[in-house]
Amino acid sequence: MAALIRPRPALSLLLAAVLALTPMLARAQTLIRDAEIEYALRELTQPLANAAGLSPANLRVLVLNDREMNAFVLDGQTIMIHSGLILRLEAAAQLQAVIAHELAHIANGHITRRLANLRGAKSAAAMGVLMSLAVAATGNAEAASGIAMGTSSSAQRVFFGHTRAEESSADQAGVRYMARAGVDPNAMVEVLDLFRGQEALSTARQDPYVRTHPLTAERIRAMRGFAAAYEEGTGRDRTADYWFARTRGKLGAFLQSPKQTLRQARGDDSSVGMMRRAVAWHRTPDPEKALAEMGGLEAARPGDPFVHELKGQILLESRRFGPAVDAYARAVDLAPREPLILGGYGRALLALDTPQANRKALSVLTNARARDPQDPRLLRDLAVAHARAGDNGMASVATAERYAVQGRLDTAAVHARRALGLVPRGAPGWLRAQDVLAAAERATRRK
Repeated sequence: MAALIRPRPALSLLLAAVLALTPMLARAQTLIRDAEIEYALRELTQPLANAAGLSPANLRVLVLNDREMNAFVLDGQTIMIHSGLILRLEAAAQLQAVIAHELAHIANGHITRRLANLRGAKSAAAMGVLMSLAVAATGNAEAASGIAMGTSSSAQRVFFGHTRAEESSADQAGVRYMARAGVDPNAMVEVLDLFRGQEALSTARQDPYVRTHPLTAERIRAMRGFAAAYEEGTGRDRTADYWFARTRGKLGAFLQSPKQTLRQARGDDSSVGMMRRAVAWHRTPDPEKALAEMGGLEAARPGDPFVHELKGQILLESRRFGPAVDAYARAVDLAPREPLILGGYGRALLALDTPQANRKALSVLTNARARDPQDPRLLRDLAVAHARAGDNGMASVATAERYAVQGRLDTAAVHARRALGLVPRGAPGWLRAQDVLAAAERATRRK
């Protein structure tokens, strides 16, 4: 995702103003960062983005860990989908329908107008606002109020709310994108049918999607007409189905109970079935059974970087640091440009905690940060690597950026000031600390 990187990285942190997440370990209202899932979502999004006239390289579809069914556009480049919605969907085309609809809001300029109403929400100073809004969209106002620069409920409605005219426009455009991409547009109707009956519920009981995307009988009837007009020449895509199965399978394996996963995956000899059982045994925990499943998965897909990454994660979290480094190294060989895989490799090297491994970790994590400066855990690990190298100034820079990414701008400012006293004036790290401090000061003035 190098297209999202800016010359002054701290100014691009608005996307990832999220709470830190141990990879794939569930906590409420956190952003799930996983290389395999994000790759799969890129595969599902690419044909739709091309059909919409948008650059796939400039788009991200990310997963927010929340059981409710919802999806929304965070900014002009980022679509957020709740894990609960993905787990309720049954086919790739349904997930692509959700993505197509949100892409239409971007392509039609709906999000641009709302960002303008928030007076510069693209600035770094507004990163806390964006996180507050993202959390508020989950319906958790208490959590939102704990984020720096929390915003009012009226602002939330301005940002996430869609008029019926916008929804009709996005429906029509989304169906058109699906048809151009060869995706069955009837899947859009199927998704809306999931929410049928929600309009009759009290607001407190409705899923957030219904509160922010007005759903009416007229809208569903119109959608059936749109889909019927475009369905010729569309059908199922086995590649899309495969990546959807991997996304849904991995999310379910990490978010649902291990017993449920093992029951559902019993007798499933596909690669997705083996992956699900490996995760379930890992979470039980039973590392021997998990690694036995990973052995079968690795034999079936020896050139799959995400298989080796998952093996590395299981080994690392089972405290088998040397083998974990080897597994992550293989994953990096197969996917050298994936920042989250690089981040895992650096984390495993830090776990070894030898002079040579620490030096290598610093190099790897610096490379990963250059490709994705918006991952809080990667920034935490990078700070550790700098500290072990005796560079407390750069450790403070990385720590300041981590807190800024989390929306904790007051704490970020403390570490940024410390960094400015330790890093040579005008050096890249000094400029990064200046960016964080400027963002924190702007946030303070706007409170």
